[in-house]
Amino acid sequence: MTNLDPMKTKQLQKGLEQLTDEGVAQLFTRKVDGRKVIGTVGALQFEVIQHRLKSEYNATASFDQINLYKALWISCPDKKKLESFMQDRAAHIGYDKEERPVFLAESAWLLQMAQEKFPDVEFHVKSEF
Repeated sequence: MTNLDPMKTKQLQKGLEQLTDEGVAQLFTRKVDGRKVIGTVGALQFEVIQHRLKSEYNATASFDQINLYKALWISCPDKKKLESFMQDRAAHIGYDKEERPVFLAESAWLLQMAQEKFPDVEFHVKSEF
């Protein structure tokens, strides 16, 4: 997201939280730079989010499109191995609104390489694992 109206930051945050609570989208925060990433199934959902933010919360935002293959929650019984994975792949790590770590895989190849290099790390399609 870019070009946020500074006067509407609280309304925007509240709107995003409510919309993600409704299941309209997933909200992730990138570890490396703190940028928000909104995950949807299709581009139309971004238009719906923008419309609802404006009409229900009087907040505007524009979105920069990024292509992600998958956003996968990660876990590992060995916390040191999980931390090693997260440091190695820091540019591809985000957190959901519950502060659970998520691997933001840009391609199937990137996901496969991560799985091969870190076989003890588990990748989950849903946050409830």
